[in-house]
Amino acid sequence: MKDGPDVTSETKTILRALAGETLPTPPIWMMRQAGRYLPEYRATRAQAGDFLSLCYNPELAAEVTLQPIRRYGFDAAILFADILLLPQALGADLWFVTGEGPRLSTIQTQADFDKLGPAEDIHATLNPIYETVRILRRELPAETTLIGFAGAPWTVATYMIAGRGTPDQGPAHALMQENTPLFEALIRRITQGTIDYLAAQIDAGAEVVKIFDSWAGSLKGDAFRKYALEPAREITAALKARYPDIPVIGFPREAGDNYIGFAKATGVDCVALDNSVSATWAAQHVQVDGCVQGNLASRHMVTGGPALVDETRAIVKAFSKGPHIFNLGHGITPDADPDNVQRMIDAVRGQ
Repeated sequence: MKDGPDVTSETKTILRALAGETLPTPPIWMMRQAGRYLPEYRATRAQAGDFLSLCYNPELAAEVTLQPIRRYGFDAAILFADILLLPQALGADLWFVTGEGPRLSTIQTQADFDKLGPAEDIHATLNPIYETVRILRRELPAETTLIGFAGAPWTVATYMIAGRGTPDQGPAHALMQENTPLFEALIRRITQGTIDYLAAQIDAGAEVVKIFDSWAGSLKGDAFRKYALEPAREITAALKARYPDIPVIGFPREAGDNYIGFAKATGVDCVALDNSVSATWAAQHVQVDGCVQGNLASRHMVTGGPALVDETRAIVKAFSKGPHIFNLGHGITPDADPDNVQRMIDAVRGQ
């Protein structure tokens, strides 16, 4: 439903934290909160037939986005989609291999790159995603914030160059060194496509957008500045020019010391943190610049027990002196116990 008379952007807890407010209880959502750990998700995916069919079916994609909101009452819902829909919209072939993950046609030569379409042509493919956003703005509880997202250019490029996920992003690093002009042309194309994609999500009703740079940690030194920080800055600046009131969350996963100053350098309103850094360290070095999000280790959703509650409370306490959105340090895994999610929420909310 639309924001009612008693629920506005000024009262939604996620938006308050993103605006820099320190709240007595941090708002909470969870990366991959719509996913295979939930039996209702598995049933809906079976109805869709396969993963991509689920992503491109607005009614079913909205349904799986809503499922964890109904079950847990998270403060935000994140659009159900995939970061690799953008390369598909740019003209790459995309398919999923059961048990192994995504596969794409590769971009390794100028001829490969020349087969891609212009960024402005992505919407013909991605219109079903925007319809999902519109459905969610109608159907979500008034107090629940809707988050849109895209992959960061570096992370998306690693998949487009290798044709699949790789443990060290080696093919992308190789192309960066061996054919820098081609590599940078690909980064530019993805950057422009990402701006257009996120803008369309905002036009459809997304209240926050998040940029997932899952492989940022493999960029070191000047490469991090050029291919993680600078594209995030460009995307954020372009969105802020058009939508000055829409917050942007950046997630340069495993950035380590590069988390320091990331918000100031890119203009993002919040830095999402993985669990390779401690909450105590991040409060001292990252939260000083504004809102942070994170950063409970996903394994606690599997193992549960007193450690789950203790670590959750420790993170809440560490970030209690500044704006904080509670989340995991990465996505919840398919083997997680749904009951542990509720235990985490209860620990955050002091129940």
